[in-house]
Amino acid sequence: MIKERLALLRGYMKSNGIDACIIPSSDPHQSEYVATHWESREWISGFTGSSGLVIVTESEAGLWTDSRYFIQAEDQLKDTGIELHKVIKRSEPVHLYWLRDNLAKGSRVAIDGTLFSKSQYDRILKILKENDIEVTVSGDLFLSIWKDRPDLPVAKVFSHDIEYAGISRAEKITEVKAEMESNNAEYMLVSTLDDIAWLLNIRGSDIRLNPVVISYLLIGLDKSYLFINKEKLDSEITAQLESDNVYIKPYSAISQALSQLDDSSTILLSKNTTSVAMYQKVTGIIKHDKKSIISHLKGIKNPTECDNYRRCMVRDGVALTHAFMWLEAELQQRGVPEYEFADVIANCRSKQAHYHDESFDAIVGYKGNGAIVHYRATEEESSTILNQGALLVDSGGQYLDGTTDITRTISLDEPSEDFKQAYTNVLKGMIALTMSRFPDGTTGAQLDVLARQHLWSSGMNYLHGTGQGVGFFLNVHEGPQGFSTGATAQAQTAIQPGMVTSNEPGYYLEDHYGIRIENLILCVESEYEKFYQFETITYFPIEIRSINYEIMTKAEIGWLNDYHATVLDKLSPHLDENAQKWLVEKCRSI
Repeated sequence: MIKERLALLRGYMKSNGIDACIIPSSDPHQSEYVATHWESREWISGFTGSSGLVIVTESEAGLWTDSRYFIQAEDQLKDTGIELHKVIKRSEPVHLYWLRDNLAKGSRVAIDGTLFSKSQYDRILKILKENDIEVTVSGDLFLSIWKDRPDLPVAKVFSHDIEYAGISRAEKITEVKAEMESNNAEYMLVSTLDDIAWLLNIRGSDIRLNPVVISYLLIGLDKSYLFINKEKLDSEITAQLESDNVYIKPYSAISQALSQLDDSSTILLSKNTTSVAMYQKVTGIIKHDKKSIISHLKGIKNPTECDNYRRCMVRDGVALTHAFMWLEAELQQRGVPEYEFADVIANCRSKQAHYHDESFDAIVGYKGNGAIVHYRATEEESSTILNQGALLVDSGGQYLDGTTDITRTISLDEPSEDFKQAYTNVLKGMIALTMSRFPDGTTGAQLDVLARQHLWSSGMNYLHGTGQGVGFFLNVHEGPQGFSTGATAQAQTAIQPGMVTSNEPGYYLEDHYGIRIENLILCVESEYEKFYQFETITYFPIEIRSINYEIMTKAEIGWLNDYHATVLDKLSPHLDENAQKWLVEKCRSI
């Protein structure tokens, strides 16, 4: 099937004088996860990971993806004619170097201008120009060849109540307009879906497991316009938006609206999130390339959001207690397929108040599957969990009052000494980052080494980032901050009070096991002026069976015992007697 699809694309390329095309994973809003309508990279390659890029030439095809997906990609690309290119440094445009070095001078490369940001386009131009390669901004490359393509979603929009959001739509828009006025700008273009949802206090289900709404927002000093399929809105939400001077226009009208803006006006936008197609519509206007103030405001959770998050995490911990108790009991009777346990976790969450959905497909990786960083079991392809070996479980929920993300690794029989060494190094790193105090202005890149230090001392490492920002009933991966060794914008962002970030170091031994321990941590003020620290807001026991106590310090053991005392205190009032006994055993002091 993939070979047939590649033949269709190559036929289109030949008839249009195209020597190569670049197919990203994104949509017109630079989303990490996209609606099925824009899953063109998956359609052409068969690779289902959330991150990756395909290049197709007349005679070759390749997929570039990072370490989270190496094992998965190797499996899914078998017999497709697409070669896997492993990306070690995600900030390096190695796919562009490959194009530059493998295409003849004067070749023509096509990209869909709606799927690449202006900054991405500029980088493509710069690198390919070194070999006199032409870059053509085309329309949709799959319009004529993807015959059974899904339509754009038309799910209904709903309001995110102020009791959860903490700040009204009007207050948020006022803050954004103040930024516009300070830059002498009449307009701001917002393309990113989570920024729009947060700013307008709306949510939807246009992208699976991400409660966002496909739309554009053009903010003016007097009026703002939401470009959206009107079928998504009922009269009540439309009236609420209009009461705050946000008026509705068709989703497809954004291009024309930008083209009609006065050439003497000034617009704020981000080259990193605005597609080159949209950017080119305002060529006659003065443009200020600004980091999105909305991303910054959204990333720093307000006091109401923080309090809601803490309550949400208690319910999530209760759900996981029931799920893991179920697994232990079931394994005494039979083997449990990985996909079934993922379903049980979701079912346990669904019984909690304010539950909306999962925040991503649960990663339930037994033994060697745990080494596939973004593994997803299906009913058709799923290993059976038995009472031996290691199990990695990474899951999260979407609640009206928060988004959760937690990973635990458990040993189902007596772990080997090598496993205990690796597990303990991961745990020590997670604790080190959690316990850190740091001055104002410290970035995620500066803190990242704390999570890796003990692994490095044993010659171990992991190739993914240590953590990313997490949304509030929004995307589970959110900027502007993150913990990473790379030179990414997230890693270079200062960690500030109110930011919720995942803390998830790991270690992976291919075909044997994966180890990852993850909590969400909230940055808060410390007792020292202009110094910050972290509050752990995930409440669920950490496996103690796999710890090598000989290499744990008193401070680390003290932190773990204190953490488990907090977990016991938070969750016990919401559990029956049997569950309380189970939790007491899991949280016992060491």
